[in-house]
Amino acid sequence: MATLKPFKGYRPPKEIVKDLASRPYDVLDSDEARKEAGTNPYSFLRVVKPEIELPEDTNLYSQSVYDKALSNFKKFINNGYLVQDNKRHFYVYAQSWGNKTQYGIVGCAGVEDYMNDIIKKHELTRPDKEEDRMKHVRITNANAEPVFFTYPAQKEIDDIVAGVVKNEPVYDFISDDNFGHHFWIIEDDSTIQKLEKLFDKVPNFYVADGHHRTAAAALVGNEKKKNNPNHTGNEEYNYFMAVLFPDNQLTIIDYNRVVKDLNGLSEEEFINKLKENFEIEKKGSQPYKPAKLHTFGMYLEGEWYSLKAKDNTYDDNDPIGVLDVTILSKYVLDEILGIKNLRTDKRIDFVGGIRGLEELERRVDSGEMKVAFALYPVTMKQLMDIADTGNIMPPKTTWFEPKLRSGLVVHTLD
Repeated sequence: MATLKPFKGYRPPKEIVKDLASRPYDVLDSDEARKEAGTNPYSFLRVVKPEIELPEDTNLYSQSVYDKALSNFKKFINNGYLVQDNKRHFYVYAQSWGNKTQYGIVGCAGVEDYMNDIIKKHELTRPDKEEDRMKHVRITNANAEPVFFTYPAQKEIDDIVAGVVKNEPVYDFISDDNFGHHFWIIEDDSTIQKLEKLFDKVPNFYVADGHHRTAAAALVGNEKKKNNPNHTGNEEYNYFMAVLFPDNQLTIIDYNRVVKDLNGLSEEEFINKLKENFEIEKKGSQPYKPAKLHTFGMYLEGEWYSLKAKDNTYDDNDPIGVLDVTILSKYVLDEILGIKNLRTDKRIDFVGGIRGLEELERRVDSGEMKVAFALYPVTMKQLMDIADTGNIMPPKTTWFEPKLRSGLVVHTLD
């Protein structure tokens, strides 16, 4: 069974929280982060992307970057930008947009749960990105950013959260990307204890977003365990910060593909090859968004098409074979376009559905790309089925939005 523990978080004073809370480190490059932080002294990007305060040609993996992360983290604490709570809490973090709100519980997941696969993964991690975040955790001795987990919804947990959020939130603001962020502290000891016991009954947690941060946090905790001859299992480094959302509140949005060329084929030859495994219909100049599994939108030469996969191309009883990314990868990207490795091939790029189908059109119409594919999004059930069976999703399959804001609460490892 999974473990979730309360912790004594470091949090910003209410009056600076909107200026301090930042987007996570991995959704901006250094130039974007430098521009976003600007002259704002509170921006948490100064801790999670500290290269923005160093010369622009600085190697992102140089020791000076990690040293700057530590000095800025200390500065935030010394200046009172982050203040530690005086007791252990769980927290509720809600995100809202349009007419939807999702409610997550912030707590600390167990390093042992990660090592023993009670926390389940659905993506491969890259060693270089993993080591980068491990260095950041090691030098700051903190989980500066939470990871994004999900779990099978539990009514008793939902009921506790519903009671908490009837109160005024301690933080309540709309970020520049128009997502609402709302944050409550669970103060009552009996409620905290009840939540601990309820989470003890949850069989598994699932990494939704943040596989590299999860791996880094757990591996550093495991290092500390091995290096401590007096290890008891109760040390703070045995846990790392996560926000856990019930699976029935989350929506995965589409993650689309654009390709630079047709692998030497003319448009007519390309479409004829597609007809072997897809039923193709012209849709005109208006964007075509797939409405169900095993259908795709394709944008080519100013025209949208629907592609319906033929029965022989998928296996609905196979956690991987059912995925539309598997169908597209095998029967289009690999067999027709010659793209064998989605992680390394420079002819393909990936566009999060948050940018809309217009972004696919823009990339093709500009001449940068030749063809675009719009996919029907993966479901939470598919994600959990893959994790449960020990499988790994193809690269760039899931896109969660909104992203968790960093800096609302920080967990230190001592």
